[in-house]
Amino acid sequence: MAHDPDQPPRRPATLVAQAGRRPEWTGGIVNPPVWRASTILYDTVADLRAAGGRDTHHRLFYGRRGTPTQWSLADALTELEPGAEGTFLYPSGVAAIAAALMSVLAPGDELLCVDSAYDPTRNLANTLLKRFGITTRFYDPTIGAGIAELIGERTRAIMMESPGSLTFEVQDVPAIVAAAKARGVVTLLDNTWATPLLFPAIRHGVDLTILAATKYIVGHSDVMMGSVTAGPGHFARLQETSFQLGQVISPDDAWLGSRGLRTLALRLRQHGESALRIAQWFAEQPGVARVLHPALPSCPGHDLFRRDFLGASGLFGVVLEGDEDRSRWEPARAALIDGLRHFGIGYSWGGFESLALPIDPARYRTATRREDAGPMIRLQIGLEDPDDLIADLDAGLSRYRESLS
Repeated sequence: MAHDPDQPPRRPATLVAQAGRRPEWTGGIVNPPVWRASTILYDTVADLRAAGGRDTHHRLFYGRRGTPTQWSLADALTELEPGAEGTFLYPSGVAAIAAALMSVLAPGDELLCVDSAYDPTRNLANTLLKRFGITTRFYDPTIGAGIAELIGERTRAIMMESPGSLTFEVQDVPAIVAAAKARGVVTLLDNTWATPLLFPAIRHGVDLTILAATKYIVGHSDVMMGSVTAGPGHFARLQETSFQLGQVISPDDAWLGSRGLRTLALRLRQHGESALRIAQWFAEQPGVARVLHPALPSCPGHDLFRRDFLGASGLFGVVLEGDEDRSRWEPARAALIDGLRHFGIGYSWGGFESLALPIDPARYRTATRREDAGPMIRLQIGLEDPDDLIADLDAGLSRYRESLS
């Protein structure tokens, strides 16, 4: 659905319902159809030659370059980031991170990566990028404007993730962006936790914002997908790199992503409200040492969260009280998680179902140290009734305390 530029800007909930629905792609249908294609046919050789010599963005050329089904979702994600130039879609969040980094880094370059980054991001930096002659230094997520002191002659990019997906530190993104721009360094942000609805990254000056769209965009735990949305001056290189890597998502997955997007505002609001209520409940329970939720004043970066974010999503962490015998921590944590009735045990998040996951973030830190009071769990709060989830977790905490007694 086209937007009249003379009308007031649309708010996020309206955007997720309307964005990406160009009449030439929908043909008057509410949802863009599924265009499945590999070969695109041309009327003449001259037409074929002409197609190969022009920009294929939003033009049928070959199936790997996309069809209106993929373009619709990418266009919608671009509209959710005011000031963005374009979006490219990928078959997973990790693929999106890899393409974004490879679009801005070359042999001999240095990447500054936040120490609280998603583990596959760390692994990518320590393996693939290293093999290509790109070095990585990890930095304290609370560094803020102090990042300027780490920027060296070979620094070409800064990778952020805010909040961190295990320990939930909120980064001072505007301060880091300002320091980067002063030195001509590209900034990238894994914005999966917040999505553009809660943190419009391009508006905050980020050059490339990344989503594991598997999570909140799709929202139903049935599609793997990633996206990178580029700020001004960065889309052409991102598109070129992605084409060279042969990145493409299936039109069926894109269609499911578009379907999930339409309810994003409603789902995200419910995830956030339920998660905050449960986090506040946890903070009052015996056997809980700390709750890592950015909306709580006790969470690192809470003041930044209040300043920069428009709300909270449904993922947070809990540090349990341990005892002196660390060998008892793991079975006690397992007793809590294994007996839960309304929480699945599994990776990922952002779907309608609640998940509980044992986490050990100290294993993944090199620039900063963690010495938590006890074992940790990460909770994805789904769309179930929060009273049912609290009762389930209350019984789990009882099992935990009994295991340590």
